[in-house]
Amino acid sequence: MKIAVIGGGSTYTPELVDGIARLPDEIEVDHLVLCDPDPTRLDVVAGVSRRIASRREWHGQLTATAELAEAVDGADFVLLQLRIGGQAARHLDETIPLRCGCVGQETTGAGGFAKALRTVPVVLDIADEVRRRAASDAWIIDFTNPVGIVTRSLLDHGHRAIGLCNVAIGFQLLFASWLDVDARAVRLGHAGLNHLTWIRSVEVGGDDVLPRLIEEHGEQLAARVNMPLRLLQSLGAIPSYYLRYFYQHDAVVAEQRGQRTRAQEVLDIERELLEIYRDPTVDTKPELLMRRGGAFYSEAAVQLLASLWNDTGDVQVVDVRNNGALPELPDDAVVEIPCSVHRTGARPAVSSGLDRVSSGLVGAVAAYERLAAEAAVTGDRETAFLALLAHPLIAQIKPAEQLLNDILAENAAHLPRFRT
Repeated sequence: MKIAVIGGGSTYTPELVDGIARLPDEIEVDHLVLCDPDPTRLDVVAGVSRRIASRREWHGQLTATAELAEAVDGADFVLLQLRIGGQAARHLDETIPLRCGCVGQETTGAGGFAKALRTVPVVLDIADEVRRRAASDAWIIDFTNPVGIVTRSLLDHGHRAIGLCNVAIGFQLLFASWLDVDARAVRLGHAGLNHLTWIRSVEVGGDDVLPRLIEEHGEQLAARVNMPLRLLQSLGAIPSYYLRYFYQHDAVVAEQRGQRTRAQEVLDIERELLEIYRDPTVDTKPELLMRRGGAFYSEAAVQLLASLWNDTGDVQVVDVRNNGALPELPDDAVVEIPCSVHRTGARPAVSSGLDRVSSGLVGAVAAYERLAAEAAVTGDRETAFLALLAHPLIAQIKPAEQLLNDILAENAAHLPRFRT
């Protein structure tokens, strides 16, 4: 098996490499290729990745290249972990929306829209190269945010793609530890869109233990999603952390004003991580990597790769076409739900679905995602304006116009499709 990691110079990469090397019984990888256009950064990350793999006694081949064609040639899987524009662009995503009183966040609202505009065209170019050079049945696994819009764009253009997020597996592992069961025995009733989901049930051995978890661990769960316990009790569900940007919008905007952005914090963490990675004696994941984000990325990725390769049919939470799984949404929406994973792809499994509280919000964001994906591909300003107008966190003419003008002006170097 050959796996190509596009964006292999990311500081996340040692986490992924550690998972592949640590879990050889799950998936046996012969060749892992890290691809990144930044040769200096790639060299550092590849170096520590090789040392981690060696310490784990992994016997596959790990190579690094700046050439996309070389990386994807004959690949069975292509993992995307990109950040177009780097942390500087993320800083803009987190500050431009604040100018008109909107949440500044890299995947949600106007910031996520800006990131989608920068990212989708690059991802589609990569996917075209995968189609030309990779194995005929190769899968593209997208970990690049905004996962829902990026995955939708890939599927709209006929690519074999599945989106992946680490939020669900984080909860799955947490619940397993509290219940003292194997994580694979825990099935989440997880439904919605990427970064807009609710866990409405937690099934173990046929029983829904979510009410018990909220009763016994409610304060911990509330702290994890940074929302009041009474909300979890009222919903009878655990909302994604990202729903805080909707349920507590004004409070979040007030917090964000005057604070350092997450981009600035991550930039400092990345500088420190890269310095650690340069140390030739380092051959394990540093603790600092947990502060970078992406916890359990390796577990989620390895499980998905193994199931696609081995045709296991086990159930995992991934991002796929709706195709009737959530009847409140159009079939072509990309939803984040439990799916049975086979070599031919991921098929929606039994879902607890949406409810009267969540369905309206999810429907509005799904409409926005459709428009955002179209705008990213066409470079059409009117479609981009309508996308911002459709988003529940914006939804007004004046802010939508201001946001569009500012996003296009300050991201101009990364948005060639909007220059004509």
